[in-house]
Amino acid sequence: MTKIFIVEDDEIIVKAIKIALEKEFQVRSVSNFRAVKQEIMEFEADLVLMDIGLPFYSGFYWTNELRKLSQIPIIFISSASDDMNQVTAMNQGADDFVTKPFSLEILNAKIKALLRRSYSFSGIEKLEFAGYVLSENTLISTQEGEREEIELTSSENKILTLLFRGNGEVVTKEKILQELWQTDEFIDANTLNVKMTRLRKKLGEIGFDKHIMTKRGSGYALV
Repeated sequence: MTKIFIVEDDEIIVKAIKIALEKEFQVRSVSNFRAVKQEIMEFEADLVLMDIGLPFYSGFYWTNELRKLSQIPIIFISSASDDMNQVTAMNQGADDFVTKPFSLEILNAKIKALLRRSYSFSGIEKLEFAGYVLSENTLISTQEGEREEIELTSSENKILTLLFRGNGEVVTKEKILQELWQTDEFIDANTLNVKMTRLRKKLGEIGFDKHIMTKRGSGYALV
């Protein structure tokens, strides 16, 4: 289920948003306003609703911090509706702006539209396995709340995408080779073995290598 994270200190507004969204989304709100970024990343949110005026640090600050790590969609919800605040929000990396008081139906529609633009229309596919997230040529570990990530080459991303989609089922070497050939990367089984050895070594940096099992004579699977 798609995850929505609310960064808002008005409990009445938080409760209203949760009631409006929880039938379709998994919703969580911030509990520690000193650790907003950490809570968002641990929750593995797909979209953030961000207020401007918050305890300790503003929504502008947290948006800037998030953009150092992620392109997660962010919608500002604020009573500070003047043009300067909206421009600042967008410059910090916000994707949309909703002015309080707002219609929950319109907010819901904006969330769905932004999710479509951010994930479906862009071709971004978010895949998860055992506390790891594969997205946009990046493998991210959120084990025990510690975020680590490694950048993947195009072929490495294609291999892992097939394995993540398999979700424990064996992915044959033939299927992997066919996927790589679609991008004019003509390699044979021996070259694939070399690629897998290099990939395992890279994945070892964040502890994911232990999740790839070789099925002798057939292919690979996640465990």
